Amino acid sequence: MKVLEREILVIGAGPAGLCAAIAARRAGADVLLVDENAAPGGQLFKQIHRFFGSAEHRAGKRGFEIARELCAEAESLNVEIWLDTVAYGIFKEGVGLVRGSDNYIVKAGAVIVAAGSSEDPVAFPGSTLPGVITAGAAQTLANVHRVLPGKRVVILGSGNVGLILGYQLLQAGAEVAAVVEKAEKIGGYGVHAAKLRRAGVPIITGATVKEAHGSERLEEIVVASPDGKGGFVPGSEKVIEADTLCIAAGMSPLTELLWQAGAKFDFIPELGGFVPLHNERMLTTVEGLYAAGDITGVEEAPIAMEEGVLAGVSAAEAIGRMDAAEAESLRTAARERIAVLESGSFGESRKAARHMQIADMCAKEGN
Repeated sequence: MKVLEREILVIGAGPAGLCAAIAARRAGADVLLVDENAAPGGQLFKQIHRFFGSAEHRAGKRGFEIARELCAEAESLNVEIWLDTVAYGIFKEGVGLVRGSDNYIVKAGAVIVAAGSSEDPVAFPGSTLPGVITAGAAQTLANVHRVLPGKRVVILGSGNVGLILGYQLLQAGAEVAAVVEKAEKIGGYGVHAAKLRRAGVPIITGATVKEAHGSERLEEIVVASPDGKGGFVPGSEKVIEADTLCIAAGMSPLTELLWQAGAKFDFIPELGGFVPLHNERMLTTVEGLYAAGDITGVEEAPIAMEEGVLAGVSAAEAIGRMDAAEAESLRTAARERIAVLESGSFGESRKAARHMQIADMCAKEGN
C-alpha cells in the first residue's frame, strides 16, 4: 500500500470533476483528478448536440467539443490526472485508490466527489431480450463508436436524455417508431420534443412498456396505459414493431462513496432519489468532503460544470489557497449562471428541490 499526499483529490473526471479540478488548480492548489475510465470527459463525449443558452454556458458547442476544451485546459494547468483508477472507499486514513496493480491511500486536505450517476433499469417480460438497451448504451454505440444500435427504435422515457437520443438516432439513419412516456406529459424540454414531432415521431404519453416479444432478439413491443394499481387498463394495449428499445427512464446519483464516508442524505425525487445534503459551497456534512454534479442531483451538464466550479473554489479556499473575498466573488458568479440555467417552468421544481437540499443541510448544522 502506497501512501500519497495531495492538497485536493477530485474523484470523477466528467464535467463537474474537470471544472472542480480546473478551478482549484487556478487557485494554485496541488490537485489529483482520478477516473475509472480510460479517458476523461464523462458523458460529454456522448453528447453530439449543440448546447443552448448563453456564450458563458458554451452555447453552440457540442458536448464532445466542450470535453476536449476542458481536458486541454486541465492539462495546460498541469492538473495531475490518473485514469483507469478506481476509488473504492473514503476512510479516516485517506481515500483508497486502485491503479493497475497498485493500491494507494491518498491523504488530501479536501476531497471532491463528482462520481456522476447511473441509469435506472426497468423490468418487464422480455426486458432481457437482445435489443433492449439503455439510452447511454445507445449513445455510446452511435455517438462514440459510430455503430447504429438498431434500424427501428422505440425510446422509453421522454426526459431530455430520451428526446435528445431520439433526434440523434434519426440523424444517424435509424427510424424512431415512437417515444413512450408513462406520465401524462413529456418530461424534457419542449424544444427537444418539437424536433422529434417535426420529423414525424409520435410521442405517446400516459403509457409504458407492458412486455416485449421476440424469438432470438427484440421484434415487437406492447405498450399500454398503467391503471395506477400495478396493472394496465384493459384494451389500452398497442403493438409496435421494433428491433431496439432504448430505456431512458431516469438516472440515479452514484452516491456509494459518500454513504460510506458517513455523509447525511435526504430523499428528493426531483433530484433522482437519495442525494447528499450540502451547503452553498457544495460541502457535505463530512468536514473536508465536497460533492458536485449528478451525485448531488441529476441535472444537465452545464449545471454540473458550475457546481464543479463551486466545489473547486470552496475546496481551494478551505485549504488556504484562495482568500475569502475572491472565493465568494467566484461563487457568486457561478450561482448567477446556475440561476439563469434554472430559469423557466422546467427548472423551477429542480431549483426548489435544491433549496430544500441546502435548507436541510443548514438544519442539520443547527443554523
